[in-house]
Amino acid sequence: MPTPIITLLGGSGFVGRYVSAALAARGLRVRVPTRNRDRAKHLTMLPTAEVVAADVHNPATLKRLIEGCDAVINLVGVLHGGRGNTSFKNAHVGLASKVVAACRETGVKRVLHMSALHASAEAPSEYLRSKGEAQAIVRNSGLDVTVFRPSVMFGREDNFLNMFANLAKAFPFLIVPAAHARFQPVFVNDVARAFDEALQRRDSIGQAYDLCGPKVYTLQQLAEFVVHTLGPKRAVFGADDTLTSIMAFAMECLPGKMMSMDNVRSMKIDSVCASHCQFPFGITPQALEAAAPAWLAQRSPRGRYAQLRDRTHTQG
Repeated sequence: MPTPIITLLGGSGFVGRYVSAALAARGLRVRVPTRNRDRAKHLTMLPTAEVVAADVHNPATLKRLIEGCDAVINLVGVLHGGRGNTSFKNAHVGLASKVVAACRETGVKRVLHMSALHASAEAPSEYLRSKGEAQAIVRNSGLDVTVFRPSVMFGREDNFLNMFANLAKAFPFLIVPAAHARFQPVFVNDVARAFDEALQRRDSIGQAYDLCGPKVYTLQQLAEFVVHTLGPKRAVFGADDTLTSIMAFAMECLPGKMMSMDNVRSMKIDSVCASHCQFPFGITPQALEAAAPAWLAQRSPRGRYAQLRDRTHTQG
């Protein structure tokens, strides 16, 4: 029996590296297209991963990538839109439509799609609206679809907790915009496990799963957690709505875009699962306090000293 082939779109990104590892651990062949092979060097260490230089937004290229595979996983997403929010439309809506078309043309039926918690056409931000439109396209495609809608995800390479860690190292205090926005952060390893489990279960077809961790935090509480874990004595202040808007507008103009006005609009809806919601497939989601200190503490002076000491002992 031939080894299943999974085409993983967005596989070189934060979540993609964990999904790739989970699939490769089961011996599945993972085809990862990327525009920049240097960004996917970490995946070349996986024995069954194939990194392909390709533009997934080109319909002909996408068809070639999907042809002959057993399933498609679409993790592609952007947090910051370009002028006129074209990035949201292209990355979310446009690509979802192209994936559905390519699957129909090649006869591939199985699709796993990454959406976002509370994505819908009525959402206050373009990010959530475009995610909602994309998930509707996929779910109404007639294909064998499973959709995942996570809250904010955290892990060693995230741009979330690490953003607060970088700011805490650079400034004597932190001002947190949208400080009272609520999140239910989910560990990226648990999200990857959910994708892997869904591929193995026929009962996941046609389902949409909300993915959240075990605890709800305000954005200010998350910043305070990072500062406390790092160890430096930093005061953390919450910004009101006016200051939040000013900060978001200013950061939107800076390289790297840590935050945008569209992000602020997204945070008007708490990124929290319903009280009755359970993590799928019997997976118990890991708590932030249990997982995050493993890498955040390494960023502190004490943690860096411990790493240097261990390296010295190993070399000796």
